[in-house]
Amino acid sequence: MNYLIVGLGNIGPEYLFTRHNIGFMALDYVAKLKDLKFSPDRYASQCSYKLKGHHIQLIKPNTYMNLSGKAVNYWMQHLKVPKENVLILVDDLALPFETLRLKPKGSSGGHNGLKSIEASLQSSEYPRLRIGIGDNFPKGRQAEYVLSNFSEEELGLIPEVLERSIPFIETFCLEGIQQTMNKYNQ
Repeated sequence: MNYLIVGLGNIGPEYLFTRHNIGFMALDYVAKLKDLKFSPDRYASQCSYKLKGHHIQLIKPNTYMNLSGKAVNYWMQHLKVPKENVLILVDDLALPFETLRLKPKGSSGGHNGLKSIEASLQSSEYPRLRIGIGDNFPKGRQAEYVLSNFSEEELGLIPEVLERSIPFIETFCLEGIQQTMNKYNQ
């Protein structure tokens, strides 16, 4: 069985530790633990591993956030992965910092990466792991906030958040979305 795990973010060193890049950070964390290296490929950097007979493809789109759907659509077609076996890791302003929540579908909530994926798939019915980044910004400063770096205090907590994302990802691949939500949603 093939699974496509997509971390959303923006390429470039200036975005490395921004809140918008928590999806990239999560996949980098998985790759480090599994001793994998991302390689540049079509529309994304990619690597993969096997887990109990399942092929898990990790991608970090290199299309920038606003065109993430192009990469997701290409890799779904290329690997013949059905929508229900795709998991998008995305930053979420509506969740408190450190909160992780798996959803089978939902709206983009104004997130440009999710809007692009919805447009490409012509559907909002695809699984996503929402990673809370909080909403500690003045009114009208949302874009500035998501593109700003995590604070020193937050950066100290990030490894624990990323560690907690792994059971979501792997249980999703092994047992399905419902079991994963039952076990891990807060």
